[in-house]
Amino acid sequence: MMLLKLAWRNIWRNKRRTLITMASIFFAVLLAIVMKSIKEGTYISMIDNVAGIYSGYAQVHKAGYWDDQTLENSMIYSDSLQTAILENKNITGAIPRLETFTLSSSHTLTKGAMIVGTQPEAEDKVTHISSRIIEGEYFHKDDKAVLLGAGLASYLKLGVGDTIVLLGQGYQGMSATAKYPIKGIIKLGSPELNKTLIYLPLKEAMWLYNMENRITSIVLMMDNTNHSRAIASKLKGSLGDQYEAMSWQEMMPDIEQMIQGDRAEGVILMSILYLIISFGIFGTVLMMLAERQHEFGILISVGMQKIKLAFTVFIEVIMISVGGAISGIIAGLPIVYWFYFNPINFSDSEDMAKIYEEYGFEPILRASTDFNIFLTQALIVTIFASIIALYPFKKILRTDPIQAMRS
Repeated sequence: MMLLKLAWRNIWRNKRRTLITMASIFFAVLLAIVMKSIKEGTYISMIDNVAGIYSGYAQVHKAGYWDDQTLENSMIYSDSLQTAILENKNITGAIPRLETFTLSSSHTLTKGAMIVGTQPEAEDKVTHISSRIIEGEYFHKDDKAVLLGAGLASYLKLGVGDTIVLLGQGYQGMSATAKYPIKGIIKLGSPELNKTLIYLPLKEAMWLYNMENRITSIVLMMDNTNHSRAIASKLKGSLGDQYEAMSWQEMMPDIEQMIQGDRAEGVILMSILYLIISFGIFGTVLMMLAERQHEFGILISVGMQKIKLAFTVFIEVIMISVGGAISGIIAGLPIVYWFYFNPINFSDSEDMAKIYEEYGFEPILRASTDFNIFLTQALIVTIFASIIALYPFKKILRTDPIQAMRS
């Protein structure tokens, strides 16, 4: 406790030097926190725009379906299969789906589309798709109507109440042709999905494609998306060889690779930033050692142990660094939460919206409030400061008091 008090008083003997050093650390930490939170928020939005709203964080299929996505590779849907999946407490929802490609048509236009046959109640409970309806209303399990993606509706020039014609091939080569009224228009986070998706009640989709009690996938939602790989791997073992369980990383490797590449770039930028700050801290340490040589010589001469003196200076460096880091975190919290509750919307910027659309994501920039981001920055600063503080520690242990007093 005595050393802590001594270190605290020492750092404020030269207030200007201490404040300048703390300010440099403060701005570095603040910049790092804002950059990191926006990056992580962007990644979360990317994943949620596709996995959280449509594909799920994991899926269960018949073995071999992902490599050959045809209705012939469908599986029988049973309550026992659903129960076996939901036995995993980390899985919060399981949606049976029938997905296949079809040709959609209006009076004069046609376009390829993806039919998603789903249980309306289960789908809405897990993906909250009813909140994405911009026109019309949500459908029910016995409806013979569709929900149409906003982009597809715009292309086909169709609206609520209009009729869409579907032309496709059903199970075992059966014809799958029908026309349905449009009950609602939905706008998803991914522009690419908006251009292709048609939702149909599962019961009606099974009838249309001659798929009695057969589905192509079970979409899974979970309480912690970071564990998607582990949960999918566990399901593989528990369900048996006739099924395959895949995490979103396996189903969408391009998104994962893009995130990993961007994170690696971020690590390089952060490393350069903290390297510059480390040189600033080291410069402060060198000045402090040069200015206080005489003081160190006197303290050692009157009986203060070198190890205690060295440890006191070590604490001084840590105090300055951690003080700057904590100040940066405190200043960063309101900024990050502001961008979380008030995300930047690039919809009005045609160029930025187009860039986001090319990647298939909603043009919204939202920060992440994950506290690990804040904690990591403080930890990094502490580690760098501890390494730098070893220099004066070693230097003081080797101090010759007589030479020091003559300096």
